[in-house]
Amino acid sequence: MIELYSWATPDSHQVHILLEECGLPYRVHPVDTGAGAQFQPQFLATSPGGQVPALIDPRGPDGRPISLCGSGAILVYLAVKAARFLPADERGKYEVLQWLLFQLTSLGPLQAQGQHLRAHAPPQMPTAIERCTSEAKRLYGVVDQRLAQSGYIGGAEYSIADIAVYPGLRSCQESGIDWSDHPRLRAWFDEVSARPAVQRGCAVLADLHGHRAHLTAA
Repeated sequence: MIELYSWATPDSHQVHILLEECGLPYRVHPVDTGAGAQFQPQFLATSPGGQVPALIDPRGPDGRPISLCGSGAILVYLAVKAARFLPADERGKYEVLQWLLFQLTSLGPLQAQGQHLRAHAPPQMPTAIERCTSEAKRLYGVVDQRLAQSGYIGGAEYSIADIAVYPGLRSCQESGIDWSDHPRLRAWFDEVSARPAVQRGCAVLADLHGHRAHLTAA
């Protein structure tokens, strides 16, 4: 049984979705990042940087337990373990990894920063918000153009690149994005949204996250 430490965040949902797609048995341990649970010593022993998601697989590649943190490393590990959603051929594999890294290093962080600024920045920071919005539109355009050339983001087949990009796009309006500007991306989003495993993965811990947010707001 894979032990997964996560919360209802886009990065965690990436791993929830892949586990559901692969049908790998797992048990979720909620780490309430809004309450600072990621800084508890017990969790830091698994994820030294206090980063969710984190994973412990008692049956690692050599038969011994392995501990990993960060959605990118976990996605690659699980895809290799299940032999799914990462092409076996070298060219296809690196094409998928290229777009996975695009999400991890560009699109994902930019979305998070922009949404944080929109929700919490003081009024005197409009330039920072405008810059994040402009860059988000550019990056969404990059993905939209990619989908004009390929059936999926990583290539001809659905892969961990699609799984990585999808959760963050669920709140694209918070990044100042208008879907009508990116029709191919919207069609892809709707297709991925219809996958049962994606729906199950995005529902993981959603009730706890919403309950905590409600209590905080009250």
